[in-house]
Amino acid sequence: MQIRNNYDILWESPDKKVKGAGVFNGDIGIIKNIDHDNETFLIDFEDKIVTYSFERLSELEPAFAMTVHKSQGSEYHAVILAMTSASSLLLSRSVLYTAMTRAKSLLVIVGNPAVMEQMVRNDKRQRRYSGLRARLTGG
Repeated sequence: MQIRNNYDILWESPDKKVKGAGVFNGDIGIIKNIDHDNETFLIDFEDKIVTYSFERLSELEPAFAMTVHKSQGSEYHAVILAMTSASSLLLSRSVLYTAMTRAKSLLVIVGNPAVMEQMVRNDKRQRRYSGLRARLTGG
């Protein structure tokens, strides 16, 4: 998984007919090749083929498991949702909804049923203090 936006890295389609730039935070790819001699590796981000140097390894992290927040905006064929105790701020109905709607075909929920009940009951929305209103109104 790409963990920060990189607007400059170049990619091309598998057939090499389409080229572009940019791989973004949360993009999921599969390592297709590692070239130890040239210190590069090839990653397929859903038909965007990208060559990374070993120096750029810090832009990636394994995505065999991820948080609900990191998965927002993405969908996966199968999702396994681990129901474990956490901060009450994280155990909310909206977080549960986000987690469940990431699954296209299969959702497996494992863990403590009481945690799920707590999430369903917790429909409080966390207020965000971004200062956006003040910035928009010049205040």
